[in-house]
Amino acid sequence: MAEADGFEPREGLGRVSYRSDVRLRLVDGQLRVELLASAWGRPRRHRRPPAVRLAHGEWLRWQINYRFTGTSDGAWLYRLDTLNLAHGAVPADTFLGEPPRFIDERGLIW
Repeated sequence: MAEADGFEPREGLGRVSYRSDVRLRLVDGQLRVELLASAWGRPRRHRRPPAVRLAHGEWLRWQINYRFTGTSDGAWLYRLDTLNLAHGAVPADTFLGEPPRFIDERGLIW
């Protein structure tokens, strides 16, 4: 879901490209999830978490933030991306709770 789309749920398997790129692949019945960080945002992330594998019914939350120079006057734009992703069907309120797996890539962005 994305704020720009009114948080309308979408589902699918494949390359997702909205604000952040996510690489998804089925490997031995598990969903391999890899968040691809923006090359343009700050801070630079030289060390990143590896891809995560989710068994059917599992879910995760992955957060990453950025600072961009977004306008011609040099003003900064700040962005926080939150990926809530489940492998398979889960109850409608799943993402409202605490995630069983949380990857936190939020950093200082001054």
